[in-house]
Amino acid sequence: MTYEHLDTDLVDELLDNGRASLRSLAEELDVSVTTVSNHLSDLEEENVIQGYTPIVDYDAVGYDVTAVIQLKTEGTALPEITETLKNHRQMTSVYEVTGDYDVIAIGKFKDTEDMNDQIKSLITDPDINQSNTSIVLNAVAENEQFELKTDDDDT
Repeated sequence: MTYEHLDTDLVDELLDNGRASLRSLAEELDVSVTTVSNHLSDLEEENVIQGYTPIVDYDAVGYDVTAVIQLKTEGTALPEITETLKNHRQMTSVYEVTGDYDVIAIGKFKDTEDMNDQIKSLITDPDINQSNTSIVLNAVAENEQFELKTDDDDT
């Protein structure tokens, strides 16, 4: 194997099985364990790979309400508001966005009462001008990641 696409192939293998051993990765990629270890260390140092985390089914552990929260904020307060949301333990994603709203956050809650209490406490900030909360009815795709390979890589 050439090393031309080794990092991409290594990431793709880990997406397939994040618990794969260095030895099994080396066998799959047809390189030495040392080569895999070195490339993996480089990818971690460059923050391409930022950790190894289980994918939790929040429904299975009692957090079966997902809410999408949209906020309009005062411009100077945006960093503080996004930091507060980021640090809230039940927010799984927080985005600064363009469009009608400034922030979109995704949260997981035990029930609608829990959601209501949590969101009310979060949006009492006077720098939040407007909010809109939608409850997810059905998560069609969630926590999905994609392989880095492209059609061009197969040449």
